[in-house]
Amino acid sequence: MTPALRVPAKAPFAYANLVFFGLLILLCYAPAVTSLASDWRNDPNMGHGFFVPAVVGYMLWQEKDELKKIQPRTSWWGLLVVLLGAAQSIVGTLGVELFLSRSALIVTLTGAVWFLGGTALLKRLAFPLFLLCFMVPLPTLVYNSLTFPLQMLASRLAGEALMILGIPVLREGSVLKLPNMDLNVVEACSGIRSLLSLTFLSLVYGYFFEKKTWIRWALFIATVPIAILANGGRVATTGILSQINPEWAEGFFHESTGFVIFMLALGFLLLLHRGLRWVNLLVKERT
Repeated sequence: MTPALRVPAKAPFAYANLVFFGLLILLCYAPAVTSLASDWRNDPNMGHGFFVPAVVGYMLWQEKDELKKIQPRTSWWGLLVVLLGAAQSIVGTLGVELFLSRSALIVTLTGAVWFLGGTALLKRLAFPLFLLCFMVPLPTLVYNSLTFPLQMLASRLAGEALMILGIPVLREGSVLKLPNMDLNVVEACSGIRSLLSLTFLSLVYGYFFEKKTWIRWALFIATVPIAILANGGRVATTGILSQINPEWAEGFFHESTGFVIFMLALGFLLLLHRGLRWVNLLVKERT
């Protein structure tokens, strides 16, 4: 009797190796992680930071069965990326450059995935790894170059909206001079916070609820004008409230207005998604 051929078991790479090395990397980058958590807690622009690793973790959990089907293959290019990440961390730490030292964590994680799992696994995890970028605050140079133009744009949109509504306003830079008070569109009101949060949400929403690549891209691109218009609307609403009662232009009312406007922007993004799906269905029927 011919003995049955035995299929050799897969090498015990198991994705436990990735988890182990991932935890080891987090331990090595503990100061950067601690610094990030502090920013998420204290920086209003980074309030969404806590959700980024949680969402990425949930994505990986959902994909666990598909990930197990990928045969891991060691890629030495990944080790090079790991070393580059380590070098970046050293340079960032010595140069007290927070963005470099923090983003080095993502570079190193990417290299570890590539080294231990190969190109196929890296491609599969490319999007979750990209999302991790949203947990790192923008470099100061980039942040400053964005906030000022956004401040000016918000004040301009709000000024035009108030004029349309019949409220006299004189705009001087980022300051709106209204009958009852002057409204200064400061850095915190530039809209960068809602822009970052809405962009992150659009990417996550598209990942979970849309399969068409072009619709995902459309939702992602649409977040920029939606966030800008929403912030202009927020400043205009604050201007209207200030004419009713100047105290409503600050404190609780000001913060609650921002929340309501952001939820309206999110709702508009969802409506846009429905519209794009309807267009896609219409095009399908005609072809």
